[in-house]
Amino acid sequence: MKILIVNNSQIPAIKYGGTERVIWWLGKELSRLGHQITYLVSAGSSCPFARVLVYDPGLDMNKQVPDDIDVVHFNYQVNGFNKKPYLITVHGNPAYGEQLDKNSVFVSGNHASRHGAVAFVHHGLDPDDYPKPDLSQKRLHMHFLAKAAWRIKNVKAAIDMASQSNNKLVVLGGSRLNLKMGFRFTPNLNVRFKGMVNNEQKAAVMQQSKALLFPVLWHEPFGIAIIESLYYGCPVFATPYGSLPELVSTEVGLLSDDKSVLVEGLREVNQFNNRFCHDYVMDNFSLQKMANNYLELYEKVLNKEEIHSIQPTLQSVTDKYLPLR
Repeated sequence: MKILIVNNSQIPAIKYGGTERVIWWLGKELSRLGHQITYLVSAGSSCPFARVLVYDPGLDMNKQVPDDIDVVHFNYQVNGFNKKPYLITVHGNPAYGEQLDKNSVFVSGNHASRHGAVAFVHHGLDPDDYPKPDLSQKRLHMHFLAKAAWRIKNVKAAIDMASQSNNKLVVLGGSRLNLKMGFRFTPNLNVRFKGMVNNEQKAAVMQQSKALLFPVLWHEPFGIAIIESLYYGCPVFATPYGSLPELVSTEVGLLSDDKSVLVEGLREVNQFNNRFCHDYVMDNFSLQKMANNYLELYEKVLNKEEIHSIQPTLQSVTDKYLPLR
């Protein structure tokens, strides 16, 4: 099959870039399975296993898709495209009232159901992109992995949780706090901000981490930080919003909207098994599963079937920030 993967950004992702990582991993696995992969992405991109074409935001998409392509996999909403069979992965949380394409695919069951839809594919992690875990390393701190300046990611609560459970915290994903986040940050010797990091730098921190703190205040569509952390044997302590209950079983983490419950759980973090966390990811969030699930959907649109009979749209409005007591 000749598959075109489209996104309006550059590949590969060097540091931050969840969508960029996913489309790279997917294309790599599809190529390994014998499919011919082409990327239509931003200028400056490169890829050793696929043809790369430069995306032009000012040009009709129908004119940018090569004639030899069988199916197109978009990673953002596109209007007026009709040249080839296609589907669209929805990576974020669209606004209330936005009508999505009938061939939209979501990244978790919760993500789909909140939009009145059923089709979803969980992301799969590529272990070849990361240094091999050493699950026997001594665990010295906890970590937060997200854009620290985004209030919905809630680095403030992560700092509080670590401090109240007498743990050090390493923050990956931002070195400065946004003053609009609603609090004034007091320097804390137990908190280190590492800024935007690459996979090797992330791995060095996660190898020695007791847990990922992920107290998000929105419905997380998926959260690659979760499977990255579990891969390194780190259990997840998080709020129970969005995809989190799908991704984090009781054997690999604790979910609660009560900060005191999470803090108490952190005091007993050693009850979680690092090897089990690692194996859990390999069993449930593999590249093979992700690729095979997308191949089934590609076949569906190639057979001229729509993925959904109606346009998905957000079914209800939630508060801008979900509660954490």
